[in-house]
Amino acid sequence: MVGDVAHAAISAAKESAIPVFTLGVRRVRADDCLVMSKSLPETETDGREGIGARGPSPPPEPGLYVVATPIGNLRDISLRALDILAGVSRVYAEDTRVARKLLDAYGLKPWLGAYHDHSDESARREILEALAAGESVALISDAGTPLISDPGFKLVRAAIEAGFKVVPIPGACAALAGLVASGMATDRFMFLGFLPAKQVGRRTALEGVADIDATLVVYESGPRLADSLADMADILGDRPAAIARELTKLFEETRRSALAALAAHYSGAGPPKGEIVIVIGPPLRTKVSDDALDAFLVSHLSGGVKAAASEAARALGVPRKRAYARALALRDNV
Repeated sequence: MVGDVAHAAISAAKESAIPVFTLGVRRVRADDCLVMSKSLPETETDGREGIGARGPSPPPEPGLYVVATPIGNLRDISLRALDILAGVSRVYAEDTRVARKLLDAYGLKPWLGAYHDHSDESARREILEALAAGESVALISDAGTPLISDPGFKLVRAAIEAGFKVVPIPGACAALAGLVASGMATDRFMFLGFLPAKQVGRRTALEGVADIDATLVVYESGPRLADSLADMADILGDRPAAIARELTKLFEETRRSALAALAAHYSGAGPPKGEIVIVIGPPLRTKVSDDALDAFLVSHLSGGVKAAASEAARALGVPRKRAYARALALRDNV
């Protein structure tokens, strides 16, 4: 019965189903795929890969289910997520009003409670007591994957420490969506979430990751975007970057350029609307000799060791730690 919810969701979307293209086969609609799947012969599987392929998911076992939800387009919900949300004993949401819109879109009427950043210990205790009673509980955020710059970490940690099963139900995540559309290297990346709102804290945080050889992924708000980009260009150097906003929505946009150019654009254009993902390429490494670095630092030491090292890292692309160590040595020898 639980799996019927997911199948019903597909059938209900027939009028707006997007086209699907199959190599060597006629153009079909997404809802036709369900009909085609029913006509395919059943095949035997000897592993977990066949679970949920054509039949409904099994009823949720007792445990905490961390369920990803769409970040904009409601059609990005997974069939398994719908099965879980329909079958668990309770659903806890960051904002029950936002959650209700998603649940209503798919005709789901689970028991719904609130769990958010301001929830106190009693809210976690309530959920842990439900788990202890053998119930299945789902946790969702307003959009995307819970715990990724969203509430849930303390709850998941408490559930694990109490010995309860924690099950991820994968799905949409703005950080990953922005990363794969950015054109930046994806083999090594670091997610920073939201940087501090105040400039001093933000610049300190950026200085702490300036030498990390990886793509950086950051969330930011529209009003702070231009100032944040300017600080990034100053601290990290003028690296290539991408600004992805309104992902999966009607006015989705990804703008790619160097950090300084992006800062200038948004300073002039004004704060953009929507949720924003900043993706910054790895450090621009160039071979700079010790003599060349020393000459640069000597010419900038009048502003202080830290300022000279920061400018060297930005202008020459050398690791900040190397520049700072050389600047200290030069200062002490003057």
